Amino acid sequence: MRFSKAVVRYRIPILIVTLALMIPAVLGMCGTRINYDMLDYLPDSMDTVIGQDQLLEDFGKGAFSFIVVENMPDRDVATLCEKIKGVEHVETVLWYSTLADLSIPKEILPDELYREFNSDNATLVAVFFDSATSADVTMDAIREIRSLTGKQCFVSGMSALVTDLKDLCEKEEPIYVGLAVLCAMAAMMLLLDGWLVPFVFLASIGVMILLNLGSNYFFGEISYITKALSAVLQLAVTMDYSIFLWHSYNEQREKQADNKEAMACAIHETLTSVIGSSVTTVAGFAALCFMTFTLGRDLGLVMAKGVIFGVIGCVTVLPALILVLDKPLQATRHRSLIPDMKKFAGGVARMFPVFLVIFAILIPPALYGYNKTTDEVYYDMGQCLPEDMEYVIANSKLSEEFNIASTHMVLVNAKMPARDVRAMMDEMEQVDGVKYVLGLESVIGTRVPEEILPDSIRSILKSDRWELLLINSEYKVASDAVNQQITSLNSILKKYDSTGMLIGEAPCMKDMIDTTDRDFQVVNAVSIVAIFVIIALVEQSALLPFILIAVIELAIFINLGLPHYLGQSLPFIAPICISTIQLGATVDYAILMTTRYKAERIRGNSKHDSVVTALTASIPSIIVSGLGLFAATFGVAVYSDIDIISSMCMLMARGALVSMLCVIFLLPALLLLCDKPICATTIGMRHIGKGTKTTDNGNESRDTAKAEVQ
Repeated sequence: MRFSKAVVRYRIPILIVTLALMIPAVLGMCGTRINYDMLDYLPDSMDTVIGQDQLLEDFGKGAFSFIVVENMPDRDVATLCEKIKGVEHVETVLWYSTLADLSIPKEILPDELYREFNSDNATLVAVFFDSATSADVTMDAIREIRSLTGKQCFVSGMSALVTDLKDLCEKEEPIYVGLAVLCAMAAMMLLLDGWLVPFVFLASIGVMILLNLGSNYFFGEISYITKALSAVLQLAVTMDYSIFLWHSYNEQREKQADNKEAMACAIHETLTSVIGSSVTTVAGFAALCFMTFTLGRDLGLVMAKGVIFGVIGCVTVLPALILVLDKPLQATRHRSLIPDMKKFAGGVARMFPVFLVIFAILIPPALYGYNKTTDEVYYDMGQCLPEDMEYVIANSKLSEEFNIASTHMVLVNAKMPARDVRAMMDEMEQVDGVKYVLGLESVIGTRVPEEILPDSIRSILKSDRWELLLINSEYKVASDAVNQQITSLNSILKKYDSTGMLIGEAPCMKDMIDTTDRDFQVVNAVSIVAIFVIIALVEQSALLPFILIAVIELAIFINLGLPHYLGQSLPFIAPICISTIQLGATVDYAILMTTRYKAERIRGNSKHDSVVTALTASIPSIIVSGLGLFAATFGVAVYSDIDIISSMCMLMARGALVSMLCVIFLLPALLLLCDKPICATTIGMRHIGKGTKTTDNGNESRDTAKAEVQ
């Protein structure tokens, strides 16, 4: 109680300090860089990552883009290329004229070279930057190139994707955060017992969200997914804690003469329950840190930190606000729309065999759909963007005019004999889907000695240590076809040069697919084990963790199985994150009901009465929590044009409803079905059914009337 009384006593200083902390929080949030490149989160030990670093170190080349120029004469293309060369951080502009203007007769240059850079209606220009794919300066360069080129030109490449993604995120974010707040507020106004209460809740939660986002400054940068979801998810998850405190405070007001004493008691009670509740949520988010694809660590740390900030705000800032605004809060209270649930709970308990059958029938299709959904995810981040985005249009033009869907780069030892390089390139061009391999050997052919090339031209494709080859592919990034192609190309490369490296967007995507496939299994296992242990300790039971996790896992299977039946393909990160987020965020519903069931059974009530009482008491909190999470995420899901954000918010919104229904209908049925083994495997309940009974004051007595509680 000492902490609780201190919060009450120093409520005004708490609010002053909180307001003061908002200043560095805003500065920290503004100073935190946002990373929009998913490939940046691959492990540093991978060849694709090492090769990208080597390309930048030896050639000064980082990001790469193709520009499709439509219906423009060669002399105008040449002028345009000179303008592009003048853009800051553009390292090389490469097109047919770059290679033909070498004092080399055009007629002796390979015909294939011309065809690779020219079609009937368009010219292809390759641009290398001296900065990384997602660097701010690269995105600035992309924007400047677009301003120079006009409507006849289309800029493709990963940097163009990242630029469009960033611009769209910055445009959408204020709107969908506002939507989340408005939807959550509307839900709370309807489901809670006060018109002013939601504003106080949102003020407290909003401050903690700001502090969480501001503290990300110490990480240096966070992903755009983390930034987009953290505020919405923190709002949805920590809303529960505010509701717990408000209900406890109103109960204590009826028992205590003074509202300050009532708040001290409410904080004391809430602190225990909120900490217990938040541990499972933190564990779910923390499990993401075990991903080798480090986006999981980025998301997990920020989310877990957000929950901790939410708990702190619930027991410090919120009580201070409630006490300061107590009179208007009490004056604006109204009757909750949620009716008494005793009759409904009794009906659920009576019909428990029906619900067991229903959910048993749901298991096979849910599990089948879940497995299919995880197999049908997409990895191409271009699919996250609307079809009218510049990057998407440019990729379509590149495919239509030149039949190029992706471009790989190869680094081979510069000392490899030219004949071996040519032989390797010939083999690579025989691989299915490879359109053309561009290197010094293909530029000069067999009739032109390399020595006559100016150093300025030779340096584009060759350094002291490496020779650079470009491979144009007909297959889309992240497709099965391109992944098989990459495997074949790597096999050929290693045959000629064991130190050689195949890099580019598609090889990186293949590595990401392999990495996240392993991560999915690891994260699921870690989150389940961690939450199992927490539930076992909280409930002091060997069987209850199995039951509670089974209920929520079925909800996850249903939620993630539906996209398959609805014909939807999810971004790859969604199943990984949602499975842990839904488990961590909604298992609290099950813990809440189970804890009350245990208390009633220990008091000596029958299993039927215990379940009915637990269900009656828990349903209002479960409904408010579930609909609060739904409201905070559904609006974002509907509004956002970024599929990865829209999909994850829709999964969270639907997952909250499915978990809510599973806990309300399935969990009571399982508690009734498994009552005897639960009692036998739970500390404090083993006497039940053995002729003993515990009274309300905790003393055991012999029940001579019944040897076993029904």
